[in-house]
Amino acid sequence: MKIGFIGLGIMGKPMSKNLLKAGYELVVFDFNQAAVKEVQECGAEAAASSKEVAEKSDVVITMLPNSPHVRAAVLGKDGVAEGAKPGTVVIDMSSIDPTESKSIGAALQEKGLDMLDAPVSGGEPKAIDGTLSVMVGGKKELFDKYYDMLMVMAGSVVYVGELGSGNVAKLANQIVVAVNIAAVSEALVFAKKAGTDPELVYQAIRGGLAGSTVMDAKAPMMLDGNFKPGFRIELHIKDLNNALNAAHAVSSPVPLTGQLMEIMQGLKADGLEKNDHSSIVKYYEKIANISVKRD
Repeated sequence: MKIGFIGLGIMGKPMSKNLLKAGYELVVFDFNQAAVKEVQECGAEAAASSKEVAEKSDVVITMLPNSPHVRAAVLGKDGVAEGAKPGTVVIDMSSIDPTESKSIGAALQEKGLDMLDAPVSGGEPKAIDGTLSVMVGGKKELFDKYYDMLMVMAGSVVYVGELGSGNVAKLANQIVVAVNIAAVSEALVFAKKAGTDPELVYQAIRGGLAGSTVMDAKAPMMLDGNFKPGFRIELHIKDLNNALNAAHAVSSPVPLTGQLMEIMQGLKADGLEKNDHSSIVKYYEKIANISVKRD
């Protein structure tokens, strides 16, 4: 099976390298030629366009920033649809609006092509070590066919339902992560303001019901004052915007998501959009006029 891979950014580059390590043949395309060259040096074949990727591949993976980029790469000029053979499957691993996943999938169906939406969670570290969580929507038989290939890049690959369901699950994930980081931030700032060591509070509560993967990943970063991005604020803003749009489309109220969007917009206004989303704590530190960073 020859795999096409479009989008060699922070996530796509290590994901494509893991496919190469597993022995898959890869044809890649990205506008960033330095990224293409790096993956080429690992054994991939470079293509000049998304169309050429599709012409040379049995299945095409896209890993792109947002809905418009996926639409352009798949359905635009020199896109996948122009070069794909009938029966080719597009697996979009980008995190986009699920309504767009359905729309793009319907357009591909008219051309005799199939699509899975398979967004990922885990950030760059898990992309590098091949332990991402993948949430997949689309035809179950296609999920079964490509499960082993997806597992090369992942620690878990879970079927969620019809096309678009993968991105619904990803947006649900991003809502929970954002609210959880905010709750950890609020609690640590409260502890410091009350005169109690926030690090000791973290150690005291992490083993109980309040403990979470998010807490263990982000509380130490907050206490260290380390906001080097694993997942940038600007990307979480993108995901929450998609979550708000998708929720409003089905009349599902998401008040906490709306609040977190405003917190992140405040951080962006402060020039922190390139920081890790653990910098939500900076919003709380600012309004409480205190820092939780270790002395």
